[in-house]
Amino acid sequence: MKITYKGDYALKAMLELAVNYNKGVLSISELAKRGDTPDKFLEQVLLSLKKGGLVESKRGISGGYFLARPPEKITVGEVIRFIEGSIQPIACCGMEKYEECKDFKHCVFRDLWDQVYSATSLVIDTVTFAELVRRINTNKKKDQSYSYSI
Repeated sequence: MKITYKGDYALKAMLELAVNYNKGVLSISELAKRGDTPDKFLEQVLLSLKKGGLVESKRGISGGYFLARPPEKITVGEVIRFIEGSIQPIACCGMEKYEECKDFKHCVFRDLWDQVYSATSLVIDTVTFAELVRRINTNKKKDQSYSYSI
């Protein structure tokens, strides 16, 4: 699985919106500043997240973006799959049949790639944005500032 800049910016924006959940909206410029993200690119990312039902927006001078659902209802995996597509390390992962490969039935790597896919899914599909906010708050209590990067 490879996370592009678009995926990275989407995750950063979602995390910032989760940190500020139920505290009002955040403008694109605020989100861009906090996530060290170019405004124009972030605008495209947020429009995409809105189309995916992950964020909503409020128009006007005091407008901005907010999460469409509570942070405990949104997983990292959901955002990654929406922005980046499949997380399978190879096309045949999880398949019973794959006619594109002559060695499919006898491939020793297929089990390995299935395990990689399962392990990755287990992590990203169980970590919610609420959990990430809890981690940030725990780190703050330890007098550490939070950061996020890939």
